[in-house]
Amino acid sequence: MSTSGVSASGAQRWIVGAPETSTVDRSVPGGVSTEDLARYCLMLGDDALVLGHRLAEWGAGVPELEEAPVLASVTANLLDQARELLRRAAEVEGLGRDEDRLAYFRPAAEFRNVRLVEIDCGPGQGGDFAATVARLLVFAAWRTEVFGRLARGRDPVLAALAAGYRTSLARYRDHAAQWVIRLADSNADSRRRMLAGLQRVWPLTGELFVPNPAEARLADVGCAVDPSRVRDDVSGFLAEVFSVARLDRPDPAEFASFARPGGRDGVHTGPMEFLLADLQYPARSGQVPERTP
Repeated sequence: MSTSGVSASGAQRWIVGAPETSTVDRSVPGGVSTEDLARYCLMLGDDALVLGHRLAEWGAGVPELEEAPVLASVTANLLDQARELLRRAAEVEGLGRDEDRLAYFRPAAEFRNVRLVEIDCGPGQGGDFAATVARLLVFAAWRTEVFGRLARGRDPVLAALAAGYRTSLARYRDHAAQWVIRLADSNADSRRRMLAGLQRVWPLTGELFVPNPAEARLADVGCAVDPSRVRDDVSGFLAEVFSVARLDRPDPAEFASFARPGGRDGVHTGPMEFLLADLQYPARSGQVPERTP
């Protein structure tokens, strides 16, 4: 259940995923840069927002009707994450913007998501369901490990969010793993498509494990997770999935290497502009009225 509200002092607020009876202190921990914390929340929020939009593009056009509500659930969860993380970014930066302004009125160069989430893995011509499954497997495996550590961090808002969402992320990770195994074991064509899907997303995995400078500074003070520290755990999980599916592991060098700049620096792939045009059109065209205080 997602609940929100503000205490009489305005210093605490209900957090999505946290127990209904708890409130969380929303002040910035001592010794933490507000600029870095706002940037980090943008990173995590943009990851969720962009991937949520990509998954929403499938609608009911998935291989089985049973999968449509599952993918819709993943999408809704990611958009919940995006809303709360962008809200935290807005309140920390203190520039008078809210989560909607951050989501719908920034250009591509101001987005800080990893590039893995923005590429077209289907239903467009850039991929198909197997590529979407491959991306969800890698992303959810990585995000589950990051959030498991972030739940023990010093920022109470991020810690509460991470603790609340980690279980669902692990569930989506395992769901994607089952699809990878199923597609790899089905028939020759299905196996070929699964391999092609992995090859589509694999070159973008290295970026997941290279800390942005703001991320690294926050990790040093206990308010973020150094993503390089989760590489081995994510790699181990993926190796187990590939073993069960009897798939050769894609190039390990691509998984372990990345040269900045990248999405965390505002440098994106070609599809990002088209994605944002679609995502932001209703708000920018005035179809959705701005909220009043």
